[in-house]
Amino acid sequence: KTVEQILAASGTDVTVEDRQYSVYGARAKDQIILYFIDDTYYKEVNREYTESRLVVCLALFDNREELARDASNSEDSRLASDVEDALNSWAQQMGGFSKRLSGGRYLIMTDERHVRVAMEHRFEILDKVREIKTSDNRSATLSMGLSRGAASLQEAEQGARKALDMALGRGGDQVALKQKDGTYEFFGGLSKGVEKHDKVRTRVIAATLSDHIKQSDMVIIMGHKYSDLDCIGSAVGIWSAVTNVLKRPAYVAVNRRQCMANVLIDYMEAAGENIFISPEEALPKLTSHSLMIVVDTHNPDVVESPELLAAAQRIVVIDHHRMMVKHIENALVFYHEPYASSASELVAELVQYIGDTALSRADAEALLAGIMLDTKNFVLKTGVRTFEAAAYLKRRGADTVKVKSLFADNIETYKAKYKIVSSAQVHDGCAIAYVEKEFPDIRLSCAQAADELLSIQGVSASFVIFPSGGLANISARSLGDVNVQLVMEQMGGGGHFSMAGAQISGATIEQVHAKLLEVLASGAGRPPKESGSG
Repeated sequence: KTVEQILAASGTDVTVEDRQYSVYGARAKDQIILYFIDDTYYKEVNREYTESRLVVCLALFDNREELARDASNSEDSRLASDVEDALNSWAQQMGGFSKRLSGGRYLIMTDERHVRVAMEHRFEILDKVREIKTSDNRSATLSMGLSRGAASLQEAEQGARKALDMALGRGGDQVALKQKDGTYEFFGGLSKGVEKHDKVRTRVIAATLSDHIKQSDMVIIMGHKYSDLDCIGSAVGIWSAVTNVLKRPAYVAVNRRQCMANVLIDYMEAAGENIFISPEEALPKLTSHSLMIVVDTHNPDVVESPELLAAAQRIVVIDHHRMMVKHIENALVFYHEPYASSASELVAELVQYIGDTALSRADAEALLAGIMLDTKNFVLKTGVRTFEAAAYLKRRGADTVKVKSLFADNIETYKAKYKIVSSAQVHDGCAIAYVEKEFPDIRLSCAQAADELLSIQGVSASFVIFPSGGLANISARSLGDVNVQLVMEQMGGGGHFSMAGAQISGATIEQVHAKLLEVLASGAGRPPKESGSG
């Protein structure tokens, strides 16, 4: 510290050899007086108090059910035993202990000192558990939630539970660390979400949702800003179940001036469906008995109309994106499944339990369009349940040729898309393109360009930066080797493992481009390179 810094501060910490001082300065005519107060003892006590604070950790062998489905009883027992042994060993290294709870969860008690070491080593327990494999070479994965800085053990346990839920909501195989100020820090999350084969939860959610709809005088369905085919398609599916089976009036609130799926809206209206209204028209229709169903997002900041959301007293959320720290709270039903390919897949499953014949041909085509958009024609994030949902929609009359026509571009959009693609540069397997000036349908063109860049040999992730609405925007896509959600979170955005985005205010396209290169150079979203254990 300089003398001027000491004079400007009200107490400065200074270490001289092995002693610690608080230094205060004062001016006296042409002299400067410095007071050195030796408070080594008190600072050591404070440091020891801080570093010995208890930290509660809850862990879950999160894919045991899926691994056990195809394993023998003896192999299932071996996997569970190996994971438990790994946790016990890690807990001992952390100066604490591990205790098995019900439901496959584990309680681990440690202290702040050891948590800091674990953070420096990026929670290597995640890698240790991934090394535990089945006979067909599938890895076990672990989710963990920790709470730091809680005022009591009860508060710490509650915080750890919330952190574990956050880790699971983001796809598992990661650690969520809840800080004293309520923010989260994440480690891991580089594995794709494991598809769940059991549809029991879907059936329970469908029954609960039906009950809430029956208790409502009207239902308003709303997605996210700049709604796409998945957003509108899933909204149409819910609308069909509400009106055709449960016989309640319903509307889809959408801002058509900012919609990226107007072709689907026009198709539904041509089919005679009176579905869509503006958020301004929906607002006066809401009553205390109305139900708001939010689809394809759980972030209150990006819904089509935050004012409409704030006015709703009864809310349901249906989404497949990985959990964000800021999400809609106090929902009557929060149906969040990050394993799913799309919101349309989730809705297609729910509709079968609400009423198997609810969907018209046009409704089924709307849902199929949503699935095809988010899976890139059944290539990305596609599981067994995705094909089962598509098969159901086909049985309901969905015409795949008609659905394909919903993806057709006009000539201007087509030219713009390939101009963006041709300008891209590849950095370490990531294709990056940027647009400097805004033009009509820029969001659609840039999203499609990001998709198209993945077809280039050697490209595992793509990023397109563009201006829109006074903000710098990024569309990010991945084939699975790079978790673009983690990359976009460092840019202030979020999304899904293979599809994400960000909106940045107060920055130029060039500045965002430079920041993105820095984030990618840091290794964000990629598995850590092999190194010695630490």
